[in-house]
Amino acid sequence: MDEDVKPFTPEKTKEIVMSLQQPAVFCNMVGNWPALHWNVKYLSDVLEGKTIQFRLGLKTADLVPQFETSCSYVEATLEEFLAWSCGQPSCLSGPFSCYDYSKYWAYADYKYIARIFEDKPEIFQDVMWSDFGFPGRSGKESTLWIGSEGANTPCHLDSYGCNLVLQVQGRKRWHLFPPADTSFLYPTRIPYEESSIFSKVNIANPDLKRFPEFRNSTAHVVTLSPGQVLLVPRHWWHYVESIDPVTVSINSWIELDADHEARVEEAITRMLVCAIKSAENPSDGDVWLNPTEVEATSHEINLQYLNKAVSAYLKCQETSVSGQARSSSTGAKQRTNASCKRKRRDVGSEPESCTLLTQECDFPTPEAEELQKIPFGPHLIQVLPQSHKTRVIGAVAVEGDGGDLLHEKEGEHFGKLQCKRKRLLMSNDCETAAHQMDSDCSPCTSQTALSTNDLLDCLVNPRVISLVAQLLLEKIRV
Repeated sequence: MDEDVKPFTPEKTKEIVMSLQQPAVFCNMVGNWPALHWNVKYLSDVLEGKTIQFRLGLKTADLVPQFETSCSYVEATLEEFLAWSCGQPSCLSGPFSCYDYSKYWAYADYKYIARIFEDKPEIFQDVMWSDFGFPGRSGKESTLWIGSEGANTPCHLDSYGCNLVLQVQGRKRWHLFPPADTSFLYPTRIPYEESSIFSKVNIANPDLKRFPEFRNSTAHVVTLSPGQVLLVPRHWWHYVESIDPVTVSINSWIELDADHEARVEEAITRMLVCAIKSAENPSDGDVWLNPTEVEATSHEINLQYLNKAVSAYLKCQETSVSGQARSSSTGAKQRTNASCKRKRRDVGSEPESCTLLTQECDFPTPEAEELQKIPFGPHLIQVLPQSHKTRVIGAVAVEGDGGDLLHEKEGEHFGKLQCKRKRLLMSNDCETAAHQMDSDCSPCTSQTALSTNDLLDCLVNPRVISLVAQLLLEKIRV
């Protein structure tokens, strides 16, 4: 296929992204994107020795997730990273000298392209999300991920938006779970990060004695290859692992109208977590704030943030009512203004556009007849659920741009778990104080006393917070 000829028009692609509530892989959509040449060697030349932060984790797969709070961090150039990942002797005296490549992985994850290349803004146009129906969206509204073999992201769901991910170099394996599996994944807000709900289960090596309900989860597993774009729908859980020596990915979060209510929920969660954890006498190693969160904000600031989130929600709802007759035919449309998922934004600002808000909490998949309208085929491939439960991790891989489905061997073991940015000197096992809880939030018989984190696991459970947000919004309307 001519790389300038796309299988779907931008309008059709956007329609698919907005309506599809299950993960899928787009093929043959980015053949003419200059960003396809963004391998590590090319990026190293462009950055001209500029250092970026890498997160390092162990390749051993423990029963406990390797959260960002328990990782090491170094500043290094891409040239130094490439030498280390290739096992060159020159790295023996560099920033990676303390980390044996056979034992550690490194990840420059969640790097805002607008910041890394702030002195080279012309490079933003190498990323062309306009082909997906989002005109004006480029690398400026995207993030960059560079990792070595084994580099991974702990299983989590994103509170805001849906996700488009372009694979540039190497392959990554994605384990995705639908929103309906949330209770099976034992959600936790410790470590706390505004826009991410983490799972207490290490997907690569699940502890089924501690988390027996995980057996009931259904994984959708796909290996993403260069030139392919993965759609991760709203509130789908995902664990991601690099399976080649070097990987490069580019992603962009598409902001949704439903994010307005999600921001209210996140503001409630922030207030409760910060208030309770700040009041607790800090124990050794209890690093409850994720490195992506700069500091624990005060009660006054958190209350102000909650009020702004509620005001923004109500303002957008009022705007949508006047246009409801027009917008109801297409359901919950997406807002396409630039979105930085993890960075807390000014929720009091005037929304650029508001349409009908989606009120459903679970976001069920479309009816069968709606799914039949999706043009699945060699250019749009479904990421199908596994035929067996996730205790035995098998995978459906999308290999090559032709889109042939290949089934990997059942029982194959996949990597370990991750952590995230910013330099943290303390090491923390967030499970030590916060676990021993079954799906009903009941303490195990072997536990003699409930901890603060045990309480928080129940108090800020997504189902509880969703109900509290609804009650709060009802109260405001009265």
